[in-house]
Amino acid sequence: MKKVLFVLFLIANTAAVSAQKYFTKTGFTEFKASVETFEPVEAVNESTSAVLNAETGDVAALMFIRAFHFKVALMEEHFNENYMDSDKFPKAQFKGNLEGFDLASLTDKPTELPVTGVLTIRGIEKEVSTVALISKKGEQLHVSSGFEVRPEEFDIEIPSIVAGKIAETVIINLEYELNKKE
Repeated sequence: MKKVLFVLFLIANTAAVSAQKYFTKTGFTEFKASVETFEPVEAVNESTSAVLNAETGDVAALMFIRAFHFKVALMEEHFNENYMDSDKFPKAQFKGNLEGFDLASLTDKPTELPVTGVLTIRGIEKEVSTVALISKKGEQLHVSSGFEVRPEEFDIEIPSIVAGKIAETVIINLEYELNKKE
């Protein structure tokens, strides 16, 4: 009995160790919440961490809210203090799956795959479904995607005095260059 359990343990650990993973710590994530005729409300985060399990298509991304940078410093301050409460909720994350992911079939021509998962912002989880474009060049995977959220879905209150200057729907775009983890 002990031998059977030991063999099962070895098989399970070997499978976990041999899983091909791709990752980045310099992923590009941006959001746009602009309304025409007003100053653009948009920010960029170039330090998103992401990992992709090439055997299962599972994907996860993590970003620090304070890593979003605006062209206008005052907007950045209001974003962190008044809207996102970055001290209390310093991170946002996504955990999901690229449906039908097959590493062997990828080429340098982007393949469109459905992606579903859970986006967590301000401690609130929301299911997200979208499409990702994924391609492979050498040992690097390129993933791009986009989706929309509404601030109220994450209990983000927009004061009425500025409500007309911020879009009701926020567009989130991402570009990740994932490298094979050795």
